[in-house]
Amino acid sequence: MSDEDDLEDSEPDQDDSEKEEDEKETEEGEDYRKEGEEFPEEWLPTPLTEDMMKEGLSLLCKTGNGLAHAYVKLEVKERDLTDIYLLRSYIHLRYVDISENHLTDLSPLNYLTHLLWLKADGNRLRSAQMNELPYLQIASFAYNQITDTEGISHPRLETLNLKGNSIHMVTGLDPEKLISLHTVELRGNQLESTLGINLPKLKNLYLVAHWAQNMLKKVEGLEDLSNLTTLHLRDNQIDTLSGFSREMKSLQYLNLRGNMVANLGELAKLRDLPKLRALVLLDNPCTDETSYRQEALVQMPYLERLDKEFYEEEERAEADVIRQRLKEEKEQEPEPQRDLEPEQSLI
Repeated sequence: MSDEDDLEDSEPDQDDSEKEEDEKETEEGEDYRKEGEEFPEEWLPTPLTEDMMKEGLSLLCKTGNGLAHAYVKLEVKERDLTDIYLLRSYIHLRYVDISENHLTDLSPLNYLTHLLWLKADGNRLRSAQMNELPYLQIASFAYNQITDTEGISHPRLETLNLKGNSIHMVTGLDPEKLISLHTVELRGNQLESTLGINLPKLKNLYLVAHWAQNMLKKVEGLEDLSNLTTLHLRDNQIDTLSGFSREMKSLQYLNLRGNMVANLGELAKLRDLPKLRALVLLDNPCTDETSYRQEALVQMPYLERLDKEFYEEEERAEADVIRQRLKEEKEQEPEPQRDLEPEQSLI
């Protein structure tokens, strides 16, 4: 579905365009914020009307029983809307774009039980809470004023975009209900912890800080995400690489650019990630060490790329030699003496 392109994902092989994407997102976020600053808090009531519906409806499809037809796609973005009550009557809608309005209430969407795709970016929402929608697969609430993640329980939801809000802590994401959720976008919030994201099917997780400073200092609560392939933690305040485990057996791409990792010894904590192929640590203090690239490869022999640069065969050969030498040195170390226990009497 082409509409899914609106939910930007940066895959592991898209490192080269990272800077361009960051600049685009920063401009996008600033645009939303400028719009909010230019107008007063209170808006003139602007309800959704039948005329707006006629202009915004498209994609004629058969309804559930196959005996009738209805328009299933609606786009009413940038209409200064404050009220979408009228949507309660349009129960056959499957694709809805109500972005860039002034909405504070999404409750009329609870009646759209056939909804597959929702884009509500750039409104004045303080919550993404809705009734459980059985077929909803993609939901985007970027650039609102949302402060929590409660009330999101759609069983077929695959992609959730909460970028550019004011979320401090992730709560209420129930792994028993969100059984299909594979991508969560939380960049540009005010996160203080990675706890609360225990979603077993999760593959892509974006916790980048950008303009609104996320305050993550460590990784925690992600140890059991065995399907996670992409983890983006750029521009936080992480100074330790604890929190990664052997259970994260699918993780291929890890971006920690612009954090505060200073000690090269922290890299050893990533060696239990069997599929890690691309690691980004640019703009961390540890990258100033002369042995930085070598140390990373010694600790993670399967690593293919570090900071966008692929490892050469010569670097691999040198790392193999160092790894073998360290192994031999460890084997030659005398075992620590145990405290001798007093001999027991034979009497």
